[in-house]
Amino acid sequence: MIKRTILAVTLLAGSSVAFAANDSGSGCGAGAMIFKGQSGLAPHVLAATTNGTLGNQTFGMTSGTSGCNASQPISVAAVDFIDHNMEKVARGMATGSGESMDTLANLMGISSQDSERFKVLTHDQFATIFTRDNIHSNEVIANLNNVMKQDVILAKYAG
Repeated sequence: MIKRTILAVTLLAGSSVAFAANDSGSGCGAGAMIFKGQSGLAPHVLAATTNGTLGNQTFGMTSGTSGCNASQPISVAAVDFIDHNMEKVARGMATGSGESMDTLANLMGISSQDSERFKVLTHDQFATIFTRDNIHSNEVIANLNNVMKQDVILAKYAG
């Protein structure tokens, strides 16, 4: 429990600057609307959790309501998260599980209903996403985006 608390505080402190620069981490839906204008990890995670709990983000993306626009690119927050957690994200994708995958799914606005599919897809397509050892986070996001565009369910989250 203490390790998780320390990790959360570290993540909050390290990520608040990046989130302040770009307020797009929680995607769209009721959660994003409730926490609109707030920056930092906590409001973004709360917004993503609200969206997952209410299950409204998928509807918003398909209907273009609740501030959702599926044609927008994957958020800068997801790139920043991958950049600062590359090894954890790679390990999470390689195993198809882990907190880093849950966090990445939230930052990308993936609903709780589609989160497991996201984890399975990234696990199955690991070699397509992480194409080399010293890959840059922008390349990982581009590869992830391309893989998601090929999936009938996850394509709506791809930029």
